[in-house]
Amino acid sequence: MSKEMMQVGSRTFPVANLDDVIFPDEGITQGDLIHIYRRLADTILPHLEGRPLTMQRFPDGIHNDGFYQREAPDYFPDWIPRVSVMVKEDDQEKPQVVCDSDATLVYLVDQGLVTPHVWLSRADRLDDPDKLVFDLDPPDTDFAPVRLAAESLHELLGDLGLVPFVMTTGSRGAHVVVPLDRSADFDTTRAFAKDVGKLLAQRHPEDLTVEFRKDAREGRLFLDTLRNAYGQNSVAPYAIRAKPGAPVATPVDWDELSDPDLDSQTYTARNIFRRLGQKQDPWKNYTRHARSLTEPRGRLDEAMAEEGVKE
Repeated sequence: MSKEMMQVGSRTFPVANLDDVIFPDEGITQGDLIHIYRRLADTILPHLEGRPLTMQRFPDGIHNDGFYQREAPDYFPDWIPRVSVMVKEDDQEKPQVVCDSDATLVYLVDQGLVTPHVWLSRADRLDDPDKLVFDLDPPDTDFAPVRLAAESLHELLGDLGLVPFVMTTGSRGAHVVVPLDRSADFDTTRAFAKDVGKLLAQRHPEDLTVEFRKDAREGRLFLDTLRNAYGQNSVAPYAIRAKPGAPVATPVDWDELSDPDLDSQTYTARNIFRRLGQKQDPWKNYTRHARSLTEPRGRLDEAMAEEGVKE
């Protein structure tokens, strides 16, 4: 195994196998991926900082089997930040990585990380989420149902007094994300998201559904609210997905959804820097819009009662 020393910020550490190909169709090597994430660091780190990280690793490239890893391995150096997380299935605490620096990000990529996924809460208050996520999962690659669902969510959440943001996932759909002030726990936020989904599905019964079973969706987009729970995570903004083309999960402005050329994989590792050079991160001031769910919950209950949405 060939190694060389790399300095990132104040850290110097060995990196290996820089010529190994991670995205075969694009010819993106391990060294290329490190370079791409180093260039993305200033943009992606604000969305990673302070959050337990789930690592989606592909040490042998994306055309080979990868795996998800939550627990930080013992061999990670001491300077990699960690937080002890209660793993309820095992009834014990285990360390998870927190990526707070470009050095940590580069080290993780050298360990085979392709896509970082983050918790909906922060390490200092794991039980209190600071965001709500709606995963818009279309039945196929047509992005039109995603536009409908996202714009309908935008209108409804705005009517409830919340400020939603949207991003393409780099897969097939989009995430609509709402910043929260951490005054509610996961049980509260998940119940709220579930009821928003039910109300929206009732308003658009031919296009949207909250049915978990695929055979019950009947070609409709699935409004997935299941990520809003302790220990769950979602793909980080500006993460590179382990798919052909190296698509990037990309925050967009709401008015960009009307662009017929936009889909979930419009932005890739090859063109994301052109976008960032022309446009600042649409989520840059995201945290300024954090809200409590107390008043929106009351408004949602009123709307559900008026429209006869069943519990």
